[in-house]
Amino acid sequence: MLNRLAYERLLAWKQQPARKPLLLDGARQVGKSWLIGRQFGPREFRQVHWLDFHANPRLSALFADSLEPSRIIDNIEIELGQRIDINRDLLFFDEVGECQRAVDALKYFAERLPNAFVCASGSNIGLLRSFPVGKVDELALFPLCFEEFLMATGRVPLLEAYRAQRQSGTVHQQLWPHLLDYYFVGGMPEAVAAWFEPDQSVLDRTDRVTRIHRNLINGYRRDFGKYAGIQDAQHIERVFENVPMQLAACQDGSVARYRFKGVVPQRQRYRDLAGPIDWLEKARLLWKCFPVQGRPEPPLQARIKANRFRLYLFDVGLLGHMLGMTYADQRAQTAAYKGYIAENFVQTELGAHASQPTYGWFEARAEVEFLIRDHEGEVIPVEVKSGSRTRARSLRAYIDRYAPTRAIKLIGTQGDRSGSPIQAWPLYYAQFLADV
Repeated sequence: MLNRLAYERLLAWKQQPARKPLLLDGARQVGKSWLIGRQFGPREFRQVHWLDFHANPRLSALFADSLEPSRIIDNIEIELGQRIDINRDLLFFDEVGECQRAVDALKYFAERLPNAFVCASGSNIGLLRSFPVGKVDELALFPLCFEEFLMATGRVPLLEAYRAQRQSGTVHQQLWPHLLDYYFVGGMPEAVAAWFEPDQSVLDRTDRVTRIHRNLINGYRRDFGKYAGIQDAQHIERVFENVPMQLAACQDGSVARYRFKGVVPQRQRYRDLAGPIDWLEKARLLWKCFPVQGRPEPPLQARIKANRFRLYLFDVGLLGHMLGMTYADQRAQTAAYKGYIAENFVQTELGAHASQPTYGWFEARAEVEFLIRDHEGEVIPVEVKSGSRTRARSLRAYIDRYAPTRAIKLIGTQGDRSGSPIQAWPLYYAQFLADV
């Protein structure tokens, strides 16, 4: 059973004296249903009353005659043949986006029954036509991050060293191979569970993960047609397939800004592809990173342009699969491709642990992959270097221009934080950028 960091957030929600319904959002197959229905619910409540609107569409009828919580609870009791104790039981509306009336009902649970425990999950929340703004507590779930991947190893001393951000040769020799494994496996729960299944050869594990990745990608393709219509689905699929191709084209230097030309026939501008790109972002299958030009003064959001961004895939393991990369490829860390894999990894770690969206910087021919803000509000440049050769010309150009008190370089060695102003961190500590 895979443990998730989001569990603590769920516990904090439960312990409130009164609460809004909790809505767990995330891409399909990232583990939302399992986390609530199989882990959090059974551990923390007397009983879980689980309505899965995707598996059983007729459950929508329970909400047809009224949105009053008491009436809905009566209907659920009759349907399931179970009494519901709102003080000790969990109501779980799974794939709630399949039933708009159930989404609308969350507002009335918040207003009229704040002592009830109501959780909902959905894979298409961002695509809903209406949403109870301000009436739910929202929690996003992503593929397992690298820390959660380490949790799955069961190696407690190594996990403790990771959380303490120890930088030593011994720690690096253990963490670096796990990072390369993570590059191949990624964070989709089914793939991670298969990877750590005991008594398997490496060949068996890689074959199972590859099959799981293939099935996941095929499932997302089917979702495009289900939720977007035939013509829009074709454009969405072209963009989805094109993102790894554009990332792979960036073998030297930083990932380039997304190019719209050549993705869909006769569509060459941002406005032609804005719809498919936004659809994929709302479905949490893509990440956007906005590079800002010139002096990066906050608020960074005010300095971005809507049509100027980089696109990254939401899971690094699926990225490698879509490009046909094998486990041996990832372990070999060939210079031709390891840069954009590392950069996509950093983006997913930032997306899961820090604020969204993410930002970068460029000026003339210099480009820094990411910008973050520390707890004092200063903008900190972060350059990603996947190997041991770590000359950072663009980062030096940024420092010469703007003289930040600190800059961070993520590298493929154990690093050294004693440098000034440039600190060198190993790549696997990328999530701790959220804590600077």
